Amino acid sequence: MKTPASGTAAKPSQPASPATTAADAPADTRGAAPSESAAGAGAAFDVDEALRRIEAAVQPFPKAALFELAQEGFDSAFEQLMACIVSIRTRDETTLVAARRLFALARTPAAVAALEVRALDEAIADSTYHEAKAWQMHAIARTVVEEHGGELPCDEAVLLGFRGVGPKCANLVLGIACGQPRIGVDIHVHRITNRWGYVQARTPELSLAVLQRELPRRWWVDINRLLVPFGKHVCTPALPRCSTCPVRDLCARVGVTKHR
Repeated sequence: MKTPASGTAAKPSQPASPATTAADAPADTRGAAPSESAAGAGAAFDVDEALRRIEAAVQPFPKAALFELAQEGFDSAFEQLMACIVSIRTRDETTLVAARRLFALARTPAAVAALEVRALDEAIADSTYHEAKAWQMHAIARTVVEEHGGELPCDEAVLLGFRGVGPKCANLVLGIACGQPRIGVDIHVHRITNRWGYVQARTPELSLAVLQRELPRRWWVDINRLLVPFGKHVCTPALPRCSTCPVRDLCARVGVTKHR
């Protein structure tokens, strides 16, 4: 696995995958409203200090699924893309089980393309929208074999060209597998950075645009690695654990009305 700097085959006849969500669909963030901005980044909120504290705080917690899989050796761009598709609208614990089951059967585009869609569906059956995902993943594998010589390139345009793959998955693949400075904005990164007051944006896509302007590049890949476990165990959607939060003295607690 490359360590990030700190800092079409014929498409199946099935309908577009319902797995595509707002956080996973391409969006044009140009011309964002003035409210989509960094709120005094660096002055009102010390993001370097916050992420350093969170690095220590999340050590006892399970890693985010894609980072865990990469550590286990499933670190190619294709494996990371397959795992990210499995992860959409699916808990990390379930993603890990389903992805490992898939990779026990097939780990390369050629091997996945050679599977029957039914077998692929059975492998990832624990994940949400598994049938649609199986068709989507099979089509991607065939495309990689037929158009890219059997190896998924570390190319944003190629990744975003696949049906159902949006900025979140593309950036996670490029960051984790390809060593490129990319920000994977999922619901945790979106929620927490807005709660801090570091970002003021209505959607994950707009949060991504702000973070690309304001977040130091040394944190681009790691912000997802850190905020996923932090968001699951400390800065939770409801009743966040503000009383024991390592960044409580920095956080504006935007939108928080009740906490633990």
